[in-house]
Amino acid sequence: MPISQHETQIPLHLWTVEDYHRMAEVGILSPDQPVELIAGQIIRKMSPQGTPHATAITLTRLLLEDNLRQQVLVRTQLPVTLSDRSEPEPDVAVVMPDVLRYLDHHPHPSEIYLIIEVADRTLNTDCGIKAKDYANSEIQEYWVLNLKRRQLHVFREPTPQGYQQEIILAENDRISPLQFPHLSIEVTQMLPPR
Repeated sequence: MPISQHETQIPLHLWTVEDYHRMAEVGILSPDQPVELIAGQIIRKMSPQGTPHATAITLTRLLLEDNLRQQVLVRTQLPVTLSDRSEPEPDVAVVMPDVLRYLDHHPHPSEIYLIIEVADRTLNTDCGIKAKDYANSEIQEYWVLNLKRRQLHVFREPTPQGYQQEIILAENDRISPLQFPHLSIEVTQMLPPR
């Protein structure tokens, strides 16, 4: 329902990463609560995770690790710090190598090559608020693996308003990550078998 001229919108309080961590420290957010901070909003992650979702994450991680070896570190469902208002936990983050590099911080946008989300029930969030947040943070390439339609949404050319390029690939299409053009991936390699 549209807001009339006489109604006012209530301002939304946006949380910072510091607020988010403090809420966890004092017990407002418990360690077993499936949440992440996206663009200043605490978003509940879908749970429980289904087996196709878990299988797709594992297939994607192994594919990238096997083909990129020492060139990258592949992190799964671990935080990345995009800004002082965003600390999502993407399904897969391909980042600069050396696990000890991240001893005192989560990867920042300048250390991230590619972020991948696996969507079974989260497609709108992944292609909406998350895509805008990743683009605003200058993540050069963002993929959303749509399990239901067996497609890959590829987002490139980030701007503060969102990604300028989005292409949708079918399961038999191939893609090369921008940072690793020598690697050709068939979308079906990331998908659980039918």
